[in-house]
Amino acid sequence: MPIETCLVLSNEGLTPGAYLLWLEAPEVAPHARPGQYVMVRCSSDHDPLLRRPLSVHRVEEERLALYFAVVGRGTEWLARRRPSDEVDILGPLGNGFKIEPHSRNLLLVAGGMGIAPLVFLAQKAAAEGYSPILIHGAPGALALYPQRLLPPRVDLRLATEDGSQGEKGLATELMVRYLEWADQVFACGPVGMYRAMAAHDLDKPVQVSLEVRLACGLGGCLGCAIHTRQGQRLVCRDGPIFDLGEILWDELKM
Repeated sequence: MPIETCLVLSNEGLTPGAYLLWLEAPEVAPHARPGQYVMVRCSSDHDPLLRRPLSVHRVEEERLALYFAVVGRGTEWLARRRPSDEVDILGPLGNGFKIEPHSRNLLLVAGGMGIAPLVFLAQKAAAEGYSPILIHGAPGALALYPQRLLPPRVDLRLATEDGSQGEKGLATELMVRYLEWADQVFACGPVGMYRAMAAHDLDKPVQVSLEVRLACGLGGCLGCAIHTRQGQRLVCRDGPIFDLGEILWDELKM
C-alpha cells in the first residue's frame, strides 16, 4: 500500500469538534473500499510520532474525504490544515465491508462519529442499486451529520438521546424497527452499542467496524489484538470489520 503526500482541498467544521477533510489522493483514493482506513501523519515533524487511524469517509475519483473528531494533539493539528497544505497518509488498510450476493436491503447503523465509514458504504451501495437505510444516533441535534452531505438515494433515519431531532432514544432502539426489512446490517459506533446489538437475537448477517487504538496499522506491534471465536485476531490487519458474533465481547477490554 502506498504512502502518499496529499494536497488539502478543503477542511470544514461540520459539527462541534468534528471536521470534514478532503484530500487530493490519486494513489490511495481509487483503491479504497468502504470500511477501510488510512493511517494519517498528524504533524509536520515527528511529534506526535504515531500516525492516527481514520476511516475513509467518501471517495470521488481521485479525491478522498476523512470525517474526524478532535480528541487530542494529533487531530487538533489535522483540524488546523488549510487548502494547499499537505497531509501524509498510508493506505488503504484493512478488510472493508462485504455485501453478500443475495442482499438488497441494507441497514446501516451509526452511533455518533461511527457514521464516518458508513457514508462511504451508503454511497457505494446506492450507486450499485441497493436500498440502504442509514440510521444515525447522537446525543443531540448539533452532533448529527448534515443531511445535505449524504449521497443521493440514501434513506436517513435519526435518533437523538435528548429528543431534539428525530426519534428520542438510541440508534440501536431505532434499528429494531427495520430488522425484518433488512437483509444485512452494518454498524459502526462505540463498543457499548455493539454489546447492545449482540444482546438481540439477530437472525441475519451483521458486520461491525471495530474502532480501537492502532499504533502501526500493519500488524507488526500486536497492540490491537482481540479475542474472537477463531482465536486471537488483529484489528488493523484482520479487521477493522468483523462479524458481530465473531468477537468475544465479554473479553474485549478497551
